[in-house]
Amino acid sequence: MITIGILAVQGAFIEHKYVLDQLGVKSFEIRQLKDLKQPMDGLILPGGESTAMAKLLHDLKMFDPIQILIQHGMPVLGTCAGMILLAKRITNQETHHFQTMNIAVERNAYGRQLGSFFTHALFNKVSIPMTFIRAPYIVSCGPGVEVLSIVKDRIVAARQGNQLATAFHPELTDSTYIHEYFLSMVSHRI
Repeated sequence: MITIGILAVQGAFIEHKYVLDQLGVKSFEIRQLKDLKQPMDGLILPGGESTAMAKLLHDLKMFDPIQILIQHGMPVLGTCAGMILLAKRITNQETHHFQTMNIAVERNAYGRQLGSFFTHALFNKVSIPMTFIRAPYIVSCGPGVEVLSIVKDRIVAARQGNQLATAFHPELTDSTYIHEYFLSMVSHRI
């Protein structure tokens, strides 16, 4: 049985748990370093505030262990702030985080909360609902990155090996497609 760890230090993590529950997938919340010792087959980095998450990860001594897990092939789904954590470069700030995914992102690219929106668009050639909340987008992709979705001429989802990143919040819609796609990535690894 697949087990997914969900980073739960800040942000919209509980909604991911609800989706995994709906799909019958075992999951647990990662709140402190000892939680990383639990067996897991994949990891979700949720939406929230990427700078606050990174600070908490450092404060809780979880940053390096999570970065190492990802570097060693742990399948990871990063949504919104999670995508920012994975990005090799963030265009509108000097600090960077895990830097494991060969993408450059722009934070809050659609503006403040009023710039948030909902749409249906193609992801991997399948039309799905997408909720964008103060969303980033991918400015550029390097070698090894597959673009999976473009909305309003901007890259909003990509994959590099075992890393999947979305600018939108798939956990805030009725669709389970993104989580199922991620779980298929996890299944192929185990």
